[in-house]
Amino acid sequence: MWLIVGLGNRDDEDNEYAGTYHNVGFRVLDRIAAREGVRINDRCGPALISRKVILSGQAAVLVKPQTYMNNSGAALPPVFERFEAAAKDVIVVYDDLALPLGKIRIRQKGSAGGHNGIKSLISTFGDDEFLRIRVGIQPEREISDVRDFVLSRVAKSDRDLLEQAEEIAVKAVDTLIAEGITKAMAEYNGIDLREDSSRGL
Repeated sequence: MWLIVGLGNRDDEDNEYAGTYHNVGFRVLDRIAAREGVRINDRCGPALISRKVILSGQAAVLVKPQTYMNNSGAALPPVFERFEAAAKDVIVVYDDLALPLGKIRIRQKGSAGGHNGIKSLISTFGDDEFLRIRVGIQPEREISDVRDFVLSRVAKSDRDLLEQAEEIAVKAVDTLIAEGITKAMAEYNGIDLREDSSRGL
């Protein structure tokens, strides 16, 4: 059983976080859920999960932690217990400010790189060996305040590239499950949507 974990901040009554850069992981899961015709609305501890879906021939559950980002790891132990899963069964999708907008990176392990959600997961898992799909959100313009930027609504000038990157992240989930980390890294880590955009493709 694969657990596809999207990182984000839970929405409040005003949907304050729904359209922000920091909620890329949630939006990628929403794309998968829409494609598979499921909802991510069943409660499992401090997380929302989907019913079981079949992705690339294998069983998977979509997971959205409902803690805030910096406490994401706390949402996963009840999910692990319910599905008898471990870190090796997880694919985490999240935004990465260290990566330019229009690029994604697939990794098998590594440090948090300053991402508080990943820091929390590493603390919960006890190691950093879990699959992850990083979706770049770093714009070409200068950012004066990192926290304000990641919690801001996606700018119109960034929206097209980010939506394309989120769709590629969906395909990367499928490839990771079907063909493994080596194939997925070879297929997606070299993509730069900014180049396609500059050529008018």
